[in-house]
Amino acid sequence: MSTGELLSIEPQELQFPFELKKQLSCSMQLHNKTDNHVAFKVKTTNPKKYCVRPNSGIVFPGSTCDVVVTMQAQKEAPSDMQCKDKFLLQSAVANPGTAPKDVTPELFNKESGNQVEECKLKVTYVAPPRPPSPVREGSEEGSSPRGSISDNGAVNLIDSNTAPISFAESYEKVPEATALITKLTEEKNSAIQQSKKLHQELELMRRQGNKSSGGIPFVYVLLIGFLGLLLGYMLK
Repeated sequence: MSTGELLSIEPQELQFPFELKKQLSCSMQLHNKTDNHVAFKVKTTNPKKYCVRPNSGIVFPGSTCDVVVTMQAQKEAPSDMQCKDKFLLQSAVANPGTAPKDVTPELFNKESGNQVEECKLKVTYVAPPRPPSPVREGSEEGSSPRGSISDNGAVNLIDSNTAPISFAESYEKVPEATALITKLTEEKNSAIQQSKKLHQELELMRRQGNKSSGGIPFVYVLLIGFLGLLLGYMLK
C-alpha cells in the first residue's frame, strides 16, 4: 500500500493475468485520509493500450474511490513477459464543492503553490489461474471414471476398475459359445442327411408298392406324415 498525506493507494502494483486476444482489467482503491476534498488524475506512459475509469475525479473526506484500469486485448506476448508501462497518480487538495468536471491540469501544478502528491505504479504480467480439474466426488485415488452418453443425453459414468473385468469375463466365454454353435450346426446337417436318406427309401418303397398293388398302403402314408413332423421339429 502506498501511503501519502492525502491518499492511500492499494495496490501499489497493477497486475494483469496476461492472456492473448483478451481484454483484462484490474482495480485500485483510493482512500482519502484527510478532512479535505482531494482531486486526483491518472496518467500512463501508454494511453492507447489502457483505459482508466474514472481517470480523474474527487475523493470526499474519509471516503474511498475505486479506479478500474483495463488493458486492451493484445495480439502478441512480450518475449520476456515483462511490461515497461507505468502509471502516475497525481492528487491535490481541492476546494469544497469542486465537481469531477472541474478537475483541471492546473490543480496539479506545483509551481502554482498547490499541495500535490505523485505516486508511480508499475505494471506486471502474471500467469492466468488454471481452471480446476473436474473430479467425480467419491472416486478412488488413481482411478479416473469413464462414461457414455445415453439416447436421452444423460451421462453414465463407468468405473475404470470394473469395466476391464467385465470385458475379460465376456472374452473368456467366446470359445464356449463358438463350440456350442459348431455342435448345433453339425447336428442340424446330420438330421438333414438322415431326412434325405429316409425320403429316398420311402420313394423306393412307394414305387415297389405301386408295382405290386397299384397303390400306396395306408401304413406308408402314416409313416411319411410322422417323418415330416419329426423333420420339421428338428429343423426349428
